Amino acid sequence: MTAETPDPRLPDEQTHLDAVYARLDRMRATTRRRLAETLRESAGTPQALSERESYERMYSDELTKIDAAEHNLYFGRLDMVDRTDEVRRIGRIGILDDDERDTTLLLDWRAPLSRPFYLATPATPEDVDRRRHIRTRSRSVRSVSDEYLQSGEIVDEEAGANVVNESALVNALNAARTGEMTDIVETIQREQDEIIRSTHRGVIVVQGGPGTGKTAVALHRAAYLLYTHRDLLSRSGVLILGPNDDFLRYIGQVLPSLGETGVLLSTVADLFPDVKARGHDTRDAVAVKGDERMLNVLRAAVRGRESLPGAGLTVRFDGYDLPIDAEVIKTARAAARSTRRAHNLAQRTFLRSALDELAAVHAKRIGSSELDGSQLLTAADLEDIRTELEADPGVTAAVLEFWPTLTPQAVLRDLYDDPSFLRKATRGWTDADRAALFRPAQPQRDDADLSPADVPLLDELAELVGYRTDEADRITKARWRQQLAEAQDALDILTGSAPQDLEDELDPEILMAYDLIDAEQLAERQVHTERRTTAERAYEDRTWTFGHVIVDEAQELSPMAWRMVMRRIPNRWMTVIGDTAQTSDAAGATSWSDVFTQYVADRWRLHELTVNYRTPSEITRYANRVLDWINPDQSPPTSLRSNGVEPVAIATDDPAASIAALVAASDWTGLTTVIASDGTADALRAALADAGSDVSVHPITAAKGLEFDTVILADPADLVSESPRGYNDLYVALTRATQRLIVVHSRPLPPDLADLPAPER
Repeated sequence: MTAETPDPRLPDEQTHLDAVYARLDRMRATTRRRLAETLRESAGTPQALSERESYERMYSDELTKIDAAEHNLYFGRLDMVDRTDEVRRIGRIGILDDDERDTTLLLDWRAPLSRPFYLATPATPEDVDRRRHIRTRSRSVRSVSDEYLQSGEIVDEEAGANVVNESALVNALNAARTGEMTDIVETIQREQDEIIRSTHRGVIVVQGGPGTGKTAVALHRAAYLLYTHRDLLSRSGVLILGPNDDFLRYIGQVLPSLGETGVLLSTVADLFPDVKARGHDTRDAVAVKGDERMLNVLRAAVRGRESLPGAGLTVRFDGYDLPIDAEVIKTARAAARSTRRAHNLAQRTFLRSALDELAAVHAKRIGSSELDGSQLLTAADLEDIRTELEADPGVTAAVLEFWPTLTPQAVLRDLYDDPSFLRKATRGWTDADRAALFRPAQPQRDDADLSPADVPLLDELAELVGYRTDEADRITKARWRQQLAEAQDALDILTGSAPQDLEDELDPEILMAYDLIDAEQLAERQVHTERRTTAERAYEDRTWTFGHVIVDEAQELSPMAWRMVMRRIPNRWMTVIGDTAQTSDAAGATSWSDVFTQYVADRWRLHELTVNYRTPSEITRYANRVLDWINPDQSPPTSLRSNGVEPVAIATDDPAASIAALVAASDWTGLTTVIASDGTADALRAALADAGSDVSVHPITAAKGLEFDTVILADPADLVSESPRGYNDLYVALTRATQRLIVVHSRPLPPDLADLPAPER
């Protein structure tokens, strides 16, 4: 179409778009009014407070969804075959008109009736006569394209659209990056939609090369599941695990725009409550800590704290020196271990058994007949002695030295700090592996010494010692019983002190506190009740189990990390996203079967994504060479587009100066970053700052999962030499760019990049 002959289809779609936004504005105004009214309401009782906060959360979430849906709200239309009056209009959220018939203005993209928009092709039209793509901006229809699926005809004002949804897809791919991930609801392809709406209730593994849309598929699957299984997942929650904080910030805005806000985004490093693991490990240490050999080491570390006393240990009791010998503790230790409970949870059994033994020893000393040595004390006398022993803090403290209350952090730090114990607990290990674990103890603040690789070990230790499990519940219940008793005592005092000389005719008119409230209500008023979302409660509860878990960059998880994740999802309903060719962690996965067969047997399904939507073919050509070196049996994804921008290589003696000059002279749009090896990234960042450049620098382990318009790769030889999986890192680095790739190097290039041309002058 030209400016002289405007597209006749636009007015009709603009009229509908105006109606949709008018209704959206009314929904927003109504929700804001209800939220304001809710905030003004008083809450005199705990029940009223709970109801008010529930409504406040509901209206706030609704406003978030409405505001997030503002951009490209309406994007698709289906005209069905032989049903001239059935037109399905599809958008980011479902919207009903406020007329008498509740007319459907927009179908939610997740609704079953919307699915043909993504699945229909000329070969399988799904009863669709015409599919229309509507492109909007600032509440205005800019263009439309029609596909007549019964005939295969495409009508588009933009030439060159020759596959389903291609023009909309290519426009999205060519758009400059903003640092936040965009959603793909307008451009979901058939192979992606089949994964998003899969009904499989086991583990779905989505294997796909760089740029195949794995992460977008995972997030849209989260939104779809929350829409389809709202009752279940609103209570149990959805956990999305990403590789790093940059990645979580990158994807953080997508789910609200898809109509969902109740999802916990986390990394493995943040999955243990109250621990912020920001320490740094060598790659060797990460590999050792992720190995399942650590299970036996951790068990030994806990058992090592269940010690025996030396000779001659006594404690003063009832005027006597009461011996605590190894036999007493051995008996108590055997009783505790026979319960098969976690260490802290078995402590009560240990103490009870030890006190029984000590009571018998003491009774023999004070209650034996001088004539024949027979016991003169009764069973009741023995029980009294045991009770007195338990009430003596000196005795209980002395006994519990040999079965102390443990925390995961203390056990792990003590393990790392004891080379002698490490040697005993790691028989058959190499000295290098032991050295990777050794870390001298030092005063700690804010868990600064703990690394992300330590977190799965803390979680394993929490299971072994019984940290924050039913013992915490027992303490909470005991505190509540105490508060209830104190409240009842207060009411009893009020009742006893009530005036007795009131005139009979006035007495019924005077209300006392005990007439209005019972002990439980009074106790509740003394408790600060924190009402949080499902995601917030799950974040602070190590034992929380989710309804669904999504793991992105899953190939990086170690065997120990997988044990941690599986505790959060006992029903094993998971969506796992990854690419084994991009595994850089030495403890990461090289085979999905090795990861999941032990947990779910054959209840896992593999889906492969085959189209690279991100990386232009000019860059893919070089990346595929590296992939062939990593795994010649893995089929590379097909690049969807070519942009005519060839990668180039710049040889230099001073990479920082060359990069600074290059960035300063460029007129690139979108995001630009420098990717370097982990070992050189900090120094390169400092050198660039000294040269006056503020371009961002990403170490390779922090670049995974991200994408940029322009990537400057600094000395790829450093990536290759830094790690046993250096070529995997190189493959990741080469595939972060959506528009252009520039290699700046002072060392010789790896063979697969040796023929990169120099830039034209």
